[in-house]
Amino acid sequence: MLTPRSLNACRLAGAASAFRANLSVWASFVETSGGIVAGLSGRYATALFDIARDNKTIDSVAASLASVTSGLAESDDLRRLTTSPMIDRAAAAAAIKGVAAAMALDPLTTNFLGVLAANRRLSALPAIIRDFAKLTARARGEITAEVTSAYPLDADQQIALKAKLRAGLGSDAALILNVDPDILGGLVVRVGSRMVDSSLRTKLNSLATAMKG
Repeated sequence: MLTPRSLNACRLAGAASAFRANLSVWASFVETSGGIVAGLSGRYATALFDIARDNKTIDSVAASLASVTSGLAESDDLRRLTTSPMIDRAAAAAAIKGVAAAMALDPLTTNFLGVLAANRRLSALPAIIRDFAKLTARARGEITAEVTSAYPLDADQQIALKAKLRAGLGSDAALILNVDPDILGGLVVRVGSRMVDSSLRTKLNSLATAMKG
């Protein structure tokens, strides 16, 4: 009988089919990871993180997932691929394989995306990426800062934001990036229970409230 211990021994050297089967079953065993993540996204993120840690590929997986996050923010077609219920498993798997090749994603992330497509879980991808980032930050001893912007932040903007957070927090912070065009502009930054909302939407709402008064 398969156990979490035996499943956690899965290696990239194994066949892709074995990887997919093992990851799916392993994800069904995992409930949380020390309370830091939970639910469906937490189970998949923890399974991916454990295999990446065992294969010493956490950095390459994190880089690939960052590329996927950017792709989701910039491509309507990729967002449709991950969210449309009209795309069947086989078509989704073939399409996501092509996306992974075009984006030059690492082998583990490529196989992982295939698992999500086969299990019809691509819609959970943004949450899985956020949970993976939390696990990675904890392993590195970093604080996580969840940042929402109206448009994707480029590399220079991310570096500048990390420097500001380091100065304010006294510690390095791992960025978990989200894109929400509805905030119109500015940033919403959440670190633990603290939140700084400098979004244009909030400023406009505050201005409208003040004008009513």
